Amino acid sequence: MRRRFLFLLPLAPLLAQTPYVPGPHDHWERRSPDAAGLNPDAVRDAIAFIQTKETKRPRDLRLAHELSFGREPYGEPLGPYKTRGDLTGVILKGGYLVAEWGEPHRVDMTFSATKSYLSATVGLAVDAGLIQSIHDPVRRYVTTGEFDSTPMNRKITWDHLLRQTSDWEGTLWGKPDWADRPPAGADALEAYRNRQHAEPGATYKYNDTRVNLLAYSALQVWRKPLPQVLKERLMDPIGASQTWRWYGYENSWVNIDGVMMQSVAGGAHFGGGLWISARDHTRFGLLTLRQGKWGGRQLLSENWVKLARTPTPVQPTYGFMNWYLNTDRKLWPSAPATAYAHIGNGTNMVYCDPEHDLVIVLRWFEQEHFEEFLRKLRLN
Repeated sequence: MRRRFLFLLPLAPLLAQTPYVPGPHDHWERRSPDAAGLNPDAVRDAIAFIQTKETKRPRDLRLAHELSFGREPYGEPLGPYKTRGDLTGVILKGGYLVAEWGEPHRVDMTFSATKSYLSATVGLAVDAGLIQSIHDPVRRYVTTGEFDSTPMNRKITWDHLLRQTSDWEGTLWGKPDWADRPPAGADALEAYRNRQHAEPGATYKYNDTRVNLLAYSALQVWRKPLPQVLKERLMDPIGASQTWRWYGYENSWVNIDGVMMQSVAGGAHFGGGLWISARDHTRFGLLTLRQGKWGGRQLLSENWVKLARTPTPVQPTYGFMNWYLNTDRKLWPSAPATAYAHIGNGTNMVYCDPEHDLVIVLRWFEQEHFEEFLRKLRLN
């Protein structure tokens, strides 16, 4: 008996250290707020508050595009759109399902929250040794000319693309880099078009043409469609549903080793991008919260997650796309500085708080009210 006891004793701490993750699809254990360590009244009040803050953007997201990005030069859409659902939310504590409302199983466009899934496919390529270093020039891996056209473009690294600091110059899928979120006014626009591009890494500019360039570059490395990479290496292992889709553009088809493949969009600036449910978003958020580990499997390396959460020097609240960081508590004063979120227009948000072991997914709400939502949760 003594020998048996001594053998089993060291295993107990190991078993206790394995955090809960849900089973596949709808196999998800629930906990009441108080059982999960949250204040039930605070959770109720926070949910009631945010339910009154639904976005005012049209439910017809093609129309929403025409009223916003459609006004830009070259703003015509290239990918599909759909109508959006109701304001929706999911709260996880300790991995357990504490609350959800709206339409958590509905597949909706997620706009630039897609970028975090895109950057994950690059992380998987690094983990697999297909990319030796994020500081390598991308032109070593992409030989189709996109990085050879100017001296500045030749210096661009994977890190620059991931942090949106590349200032790449060119046109991709018919969209010039200068036409994405340009300055207003004819004179300002002309000056911006003809400006001297900055040294890569010197400036930050949110730009979907360059995001799509990262997706194209990752496709050139993987040599197979990025949705397939994401499905096989992340989404299936974390038990996501089979309902999500990742779209590109009508003109973003390329020949890879004799097979036509669609280079996907890193957002929905011109349509397309990732279409996904809030439930599946929550699984992805939990994966990043757990440092890329799901149960006993390390799906995305801890080092990659650490890099993704490292502030960009010229934009300290931004890590890899689209990891928004609470550096110095600038974004959300009520949250720990270690909190971060994957965010897209809409607003679509996957908020992660490692200190409280908390994941919150919110869709179709007015983002300026998120800080008050956090205050009402009374986490501290």
